[in-house]
Amino acid sequence: MDWIMILKAFIVGGTICLIGQVLIDKTKLTPARILVAYVTTGVILGGLGIYKHLINFAGCGATVPLTGFGSLLAKGTISEIESNGFIGAFTGGVKAAAGGISAAIFFGYIASLISKPKIKKQ
Repeated sequence: MDWIMILKAFIVGGTICLIGQVLIDKTKLTPARILVAYVTTGVILGGLGIYKHLINFAGCGATVPLTGFGSLLAKGTISEIESNGFIGAFTGGVKAAAGGISAAIFFGYIASLISKPKIKKQ
């Protein structure tokens, strides 16, 4: 096992989650707005080619959080534009992230069947 890579993944992924938790606790931002901010940040950093350096450094610590999903959308879109032109702007992100999107829908549905939702009081 590569313990250094595991440590880097834990620190980077934990820091991304820590920032989200601080935003939830210390601001009036809703989790949905934080989610959108994380995905948008990932898309921007991925589109600029910056996020790939974080992925190379931290592996799953950078690809599993929502910023990694945004980066994957940008990478898929850029790749599809290069191969299929303008239409790739609409299909590339979904093609690249299809597995993750499908898993999120499936496991979200399963979770909704076995849990009780609670509404956040403001």
